[in-house]
Order: sequence, then C-alpha cells, then structure tokens
Amino acid sequence: MILYHGSTLEVRKPLLRYGRERTDFGKGFYTTTLAEQAEHWAVIKRDRAKATRAVVSVYEIDDALIGDNNQLKIREFHGVDESWLNFVVGCRREDSVTHDYDLVFGPVANDNVFTTVNLYESGILDAPAAIAQLKAYKTYDQLSFHTQRVISALRFIRSYEINIR
Repeated sequence: MILYHGSTLEVRKPLLRYGRERTDFGKGFYTTTLAEQAEHWAVIKRDRAKATRAVVSVYEIDDALIGDNNQLKIREFHGVDESWLNFVVGCRREDSVTHDYDLVFGPVANDNVFTTVNLYESGILDAPAAIAQLKAYKTYDQLSFHTQRVISALRFIRSYEINIR
C-alpha cells in the first residue's frame, strides 16, 4: 500500500513524539491513501506555520502487515457512524484518554466535519442528527500510526514539494 503524509518538510523517518495531541485518532503519525489529501494538508500546514515549503512524503507499507493475520491492534472505521463519532470526540477532548491501538484507519474529520463534531460534543446535535449531517460531506481517509513498532514498517520512497500559494 502507498501512503502519503503532508508537512512543511520531508519526513524520511517518522517519529511519534512530533505528533499533535487531541487529533481525530489521538497522537500519532497521520497518513492517507490519497495524494491530493496529503497535498492539501501540506499546504494548510505551511500556511498555518508561515513556512516556506509544503512537502508530501510518500511511503510504502506491506499490505500483509495490516491484513487479517497480523499481530497488530488495529481499529478500522468503514465510514461516518456513531462509533467513529464517539472515538473522534474522545480523542479530541482536552482530557482525552489515550488508546492502545497500533493503527487506526477511517474518515478524516476536516474543518466542516469538525464543526458538526463540536455541535455533537456540546449537546446541540444528537448522534443521529450529527451523523446525518456528516454524511452530507465528502470525507477522505486517514491511517494513523500510534506505536513505534508499526511506524518502523513504513518505507520512505520519495518526497515532493507543492508549489500552490
């Protein structure tokens, strides 16, 4: 499987310690199967950091590693549902509890989605209403790595710079 990571620099050897707290699936190293999504993330990170570069790093990981016969603890969400919503809310809270998954795969809570998640978390929307609203948005995927053991399975292939302003 080919995976992409958007940043302000080339990331040859990902390290967990640089991951941000309170993200969709908790502190980890985030990738996507979609180059366009990683390019979008890279540009957002560049602009937020007022950096000069937006860079996409490309990796390969063996499909067998994340297949059915592995010894990794994997959480996979197959779309926006109440289980995904509650997991994201739990990971994004200030008092969030860390999980013990090696990998988490599922939809991205982008800015539009995050607004709905906030409305759900604050009690303005109940779960069915939030899910109905979330399904109206186009979502992208993300695969987050949460242990050094699984991060070390990523093989860096190359990186490229995004020149969109």
